[in-house]
Amino acid sequence: MNAKSSRATLFGVIVLSVGMTWAVFGQTRGYDFVNYDDRVYVAENPQIQAGLTWQNVIWAFTHVHSNNWHPLTTMSHMFDCQFFGLNPGAHHLVNVALHIANVVLLFLLLQQLTASVWSSAFVAALFAIHPLHVESVAWVSERKDVLSGLFFFLTVFAYLRYTRKPGIARYITMSIFFVCGLLSKPMLVTLPAILLLLDYWPLGRFRRSTVTNLVLEKIPLLVLSIGSAIATLIAQRGAIVEIEHFPLSWRAANALSVYLIYIWQMIWPAKLATIYPHPGRLPVWETIGAGALLGLITIAVLFARKQRPYLMSGWLWYLIMLVPVIGLVQVGSQGHADRYTYLPQIGLYIAVTWSIVDVSKSVRYRYPAFAVAGSVIIALFAWRASIQTAYWHDSERLWNRTLAVTKQNDVAHFMFGQFLLKTHRLAEAIAQFQIVLIKNPFDPYANFQIGSAFVQEGEFDAAAEHFERTLKVQPENTDAETNLANTLLESGHLDEAVEHYRNVVGRESSSALVHYNLAVCLHQLGQLPEAIAHYKEALRIEPGYPDADRLLERALLQKRQLDEAKLHLEKQP
Repeated sequence: MNAKSSRATLFGVIVLSVGMTWAVFGQTRGYDFVNYDDRVYVAENPQIQAGLTWQNVIWAFTHVHSNNWHPLTTMSHMFDCQFFGLNPGAHHLVNVALHIANVVLLFLLLQQLTASVWSSAFVAALFAIHPLHVESVAWVSERKDVLSGLFFFLTVFAYLRYTRKPGIARYITMSIFFVCGLLSKPMLVTLPAILLLLDYWPLGRFRRSTVTNLVLEKIPLLVLSIGSAIATLIAQRGAIVEIEHFPLSWRAANALSVYLIYIWQMIWPAKLATIYPHPGRLPVWETIGAGALLGLITIAVLFARKQRPYLMSGWLWYLIMLVPVIGLVQVGSQGHADRYTYLPQIGLYIAVTWSIVDVSKSVRYRYPAFAVAGSVIIALFAWRASIQTAYWHDSERLWNRTLAVTKQNDVAHFMFGQFLLKTHRLAEAIAQFQIVLIKNPFDPYANFQIGSAFVQEGEFDAAAEHFERTLKVQPENTDAETNLANTLLESGHLDEAVEHYRNVVGRESSSALVHYNLAVCLHQLGQLPEAIAHYKEALRIEPGYPDADRLLERALLQKRQLDEAKLHLEKQP
């Protein structure tokens, strides 16, 4: 193949890859934000909506965002709001554009590493449209996946240039890309190990250098990884599940099982869900079986490393890249997640693709067979991915689908209930929260939400009961205590309401609202001197606070402080 036809082939593959990826994910331009993290990441986050300013850049680097420290991802959301406002379709399209860039970079990278155009094209196509990657692309909040993926590939490209002509400038360039990746999603902490695997195959650097030298070469990158891991643990300390909920033995057993689950989902991506509940304690036989199978595969690829080195590089790529998200450190309540496969499964794609090509060298008509089989596989995956993407159209569709394909999914019931509550479908919302409370009667979040729904229904006694349950678990929850006091006030339990309002004032004495609430309750009880004092404090904190002036004047008149009431009235605009 001459240079001109080679360039034409590369260009043709890129055009087909872009078109195929757009055909699957372009539909998201008409999608909404969903109520799973999109609100706190973008839709209801005033800091993000303020856009990309110098003050916000500093904020991104100095604040934890939704239990994560990923300043570049945070800044990318600010960028979207700066130019597109809260147009959800535009935010979705940025995700799609980043994913398309990753597909092209992966193809070009593999082609340069291996000089194999069609194997590289097939791996890139799988990466582009595999249904497991829908979550990473179609979910606005998962911008961190596609953005970190961009810097992952740029880092490897820079490393490839460095290996061809080592130099400090090229190493620094690679390191900068790596830092940007870590600042997008810290899952890239394993990248130094991936570079070492690429040294083995396809770069073949193990034949030209010692293992010690190759490892020492990665030390600066490893230091960056350790720093990122520490920062991540600090940022996520509020989201890390306490050990009594998921003991280490449970987490280790689930991790072994999940490695195999992801492999099966790669082959048969059916019944994919937004969140998979953690299975808890797995049967011993399942844990032993999963561990044995993983061990046998690992031993097999190690024995075959000389004849088929791509097996070891691909398999260990998969195992190593999943370590940060396999659940040994449990963040959240999920057992596993589709988004975690975005970069790790590239290793499996490589191992399988190069194996098939290698073992079929003597097969007659193998190229037409590969073309037909590959096209069918890509078409089927693209079809399934397109259907899976459609479930991300809006919150209702997303949670209905999740509940249809999972069981005992409390998170899905809770999130669906939140959506129904926000859209004023109160009876349906209450039903969803009640499902959660059957299993966990004192779940503080479900109790708070169902209490809010009962308030809107006018069932104040039921609402008060659920707010009280919230406070038993979270006694410092100011919102719950305020809502409890409000419901007690509405139902005529004034003395109890005052007690809770006083608790809230003790915790948030600088809030005009809490002083106003207490003043209103005291006013109704006829405790005018104290009510007047809290009306005045509310107005001192926030002059012109709604209704506070009018009610203060009424309280003064009732107390027969006529002169002060007259003076207060004269001050009004």
